[in-house]
Amino acid sequence: MDQGRRLYALARRHPGRTAALVPALLLAYVLVLIPFTPSISDLRKAKSAEPSVVLSGDGVVLAEYKRINRQWVPLGRISPLAIDALIATEDHRFHEHHGIDVRRLLGAALSTLRGDLQGGSTITQQLARNLYPEEIGRAPTITRKLKEAITALKIEAIYSKQEILETYLNTVPFLYNAFGIEMAARTYFDKTADQLDVLEAATLVGMLKGTSYYNPVLNPERARDRRNTVLAQMARHGKLEPARARALAARPLRLDFERQTEPVGPAPHVAQHLRKWLIAWADRRDYDIHADGLVIRTTIDMRLQKAANQAVARQMRALQDVADRSRPRGQERALLQAGFLAVDPRSARVLAWVGSADFAQDQFDHVNQARRQPGSTFKPFVYGTAFEQGLEPDFTLIDQPVAIRERGGPVWSPQDPQPPTGEPVTLRDGLVYSRNRITAQLVQRVGAARVAELAYQLGVRDSKLELVPSLALGTSPVTLREMVSAYGTLANNGRYMGEPQLVLSIEDRHGKVLQTFASPKPVQVMQRTQALKLVNVMRGVIDEGTGMAIRSRWGIQADVAGKTGTTQDTADGWFIMMHPQLVAGAWVGYNDNRVTMADSWGQGARSALPIVGDVFLQALRVKAIDGRAEFEIPRPRPRPREPEPREEPVQELVNDLLGKLLKMIQ
Repeated sequence: MDQGRRLYALARRHPGRTAALVPALLLAYVLVLIPFTPSISDLRKAKSAEPSVVLSGDGVVLAEYKRINRQWVPLGRISPLAIDALIATEDHRFHEHHGIDVRRLLGAALSTLRGDLQGGSTITQQLARNLYPEEIGRAPTITRKLKEAITALKIEAIYSKQEILETYLNTVPFLYNAFGIEMAARTYFDKTADQLDVLEAATLVGMLKGTSYYNPVLNPERARDRRNTVLAQMARHGKLEPARARALAARPLRLDFERQTEPVGPAPHVAQHLRKWLIAWADRRDYDIHADGLVIRTTIDMRLQKAANQAVARQMRALQDVADRSRPRGQERALLQAGFLAVDPRSARVLAWVGSADFAQDQFDHVNQARRQPGSTFKPFVYGTAFEQGLEPDFTLIDQPVAIRERGGPVWSPQDPQPPTGEPVTLRDGLVYSRNRITAQLVQRVGAARVAELAYQLGVRDSKLELVPSLALGTSPVTLREMVSAYGTLANNGRYMGEPQLVLSIEDRHGKVLQTFASPKPVQVMQRTQALKLVNVMRGVIDEGTGMAIRSRWGIQADVAGKTGTTQDTADGWFIMMHPQLVAGAWVGYNDNRVTMADSWGQGARSALPIVGDVFLQALRVKAIDGRAEFEIPRPRPRPREPEPREEPVQELVNDLLGKLLKMIQ
C-alpha cells in the first residue's frame, strides 16, 4: 500500500516524465492491492457456504445457524421478471463482460467529471462488495474501486453467470432484517420469490439503488418513481413492451408488508445453549458454524420435546388465566414462567428441554441459567445423607417445635401446615409428607455440610450451597438442570453419569463424522443400597403423599418416585419425578422472585406437577419408556385403608321402607 502511495506522489510531482508510465504505475498499484482482496479459496468457500444444522436424535431439524435472516433459493425458484429487471437496470451488458464493464466505467467517469456523480459497478462488482464489505471497504476511493474490480475478476473466474446472479439475489439486503430476494418477497408482498409479478419485481430491484431512500414502506412516492424507472429500463432493453411499461407505471404502489422473524424451532433454548459451545468447538478446529454446513446430532427425542412444549404452553395458559383473574385492580400484570428438563438417567442424555413459557417473549433459560430456591425437592438429599450414615426409613423423630440459631443470626423455626403433635414420625413419613420440623431435626443430626456434599456428588455441582441448617428445606438457589441431574443419579442406583449430555456427534456437510460424544463411565457416588432405599421412600410421595395426582389424575401406574417443592410465600413451584428410564423436572414461578403465586394454585403439586405428568403420560403412550420397567428394589405394598361406609342408594332405602310398610299392613 505504501509503495502505491509513493508511486502516485511521484506521478504528481513529475507529470511530464511519468505520463508514459501511468499504465505501469496503475498496474503496479493493482498488484500491490491483490493480496488485500479475498483469495480464490475464500471465494470458493463463500460459493458453497451452508449454515450448520442441529438435528434431534430422530432426525428432526431443531435449528440452523445463520449469520443473517436469509432463505437461499436457487435461480430457478426466482421470478424471471426479477432477473430481467435486475440486469436491465443494474448491468444490461452483464452477459458480455467478465466482471468489469469498461464502456460503462468510462462513461461513469466522464459523467462524474462533468459533475453528475454516477456509479459504474457491474452486478459482479456489487456482489463483491456485498460478500466482502470489510475487505473491500466502504469509502468512495480509487483504492476501494480497484479492490472491488479485482475481486469481481476473481469471482468471474470461478463462478458462472448463473451462479453470480443466484448468489447476488440471495445476498443483497432489503431492510427489516430481510436478506435476499426470497425474504424480501415475503416481507413486502407476502409471497415467495418465484411468485413476484413485474411490478413487485421492479419495486424490489428499484430499492437496490438505495434501500432506505427508496423504502416503499416509509417513502412510497420515491419507491413508486424508482419502480417506474426500472420498468422503463426493462422496456428500453427489450424485456418489456413499451406500451405495457407505460400502463404499468400508472398503477399505484401496493404492498402486503409484514416483518419476517426467524423461526425459533421446536427447541430454541437447546439451540441457544449449543451455539456458544459449538462456536468454541469450531474455532479450535478452524470451522465456521455459519458457512461450513456442519451437522450436529443431539440427544433430543422429538416426541418428548413436542410433548414438553405442549405441556408447558397448556399449563402456563391455565395458570396465567387464574393469576390474571385474581390480580388486584391497578397491579401491573406479571408473566408466569416455567422450565422443564427430561433426561435418561442411564446415560444422562437430555431428551427434552424447555427453557421458558414462550421463547419469543423470554429468551432467558430457566433450565440452565435461572437459580431458584428448590424448596422441598432438596429434602431427599437430607434423607439420603441419613441413610448413608446408617439410619433407616423407620427411624423416628418427635414432631415437636424446632428452634435453631444459624451462625449467630436469627433463630430459625420451621413450621408445618399442622401444629406439632408430639408424636413420633418415621423418616419415611417425614419425606413422603414433606414434614419441615422432622427434616430440620434430621439435618441437625447429619450435618448441613454432609448434605451439601451428597448433593454435589449427585449432580448439584455449579451452584454454591450455604452450609446452614435451612439448606435442608431448599433455601440455597440452584438450577433445574442440576436438580434433574441429581435425581437422575438416584434413579441410576447412585451412579453419576456426568453433566446432562446434549450432543451425540458432529459431522461435516458430506456426512463424515468429525467427533462423537459417548456417555462417560459411571461413577458410584452414593451406595447403591442407600440410593435404592431413598428411591423406595420417594415412591411414597407418588403413592400417598403430595404427588398423588400422578396416580389419581394422570392414571400413571408405572414405577415412579418423586418430590414436590414449594418455597416460602409460594415464589417457586417444583416437581421432579423419576422412572428407571426417564427423569423429568419442572419449575414454575415469576422471573422476579419477589412476585409470588397464590397458595391455591402455586404449590408445586398444582403448578409444576401437571407439566411433568403430561410429559410422562405421553412418554408411556408413545412407548418412549417401558411402563413395565421397575427400580431394582421391590415396590412396597399399598398401605391398607379403612373400609369406607357403604352409602346405600336412595332408591334402595325407599324400597326397603316400602317393604317394611307392606309387612306392617299385612
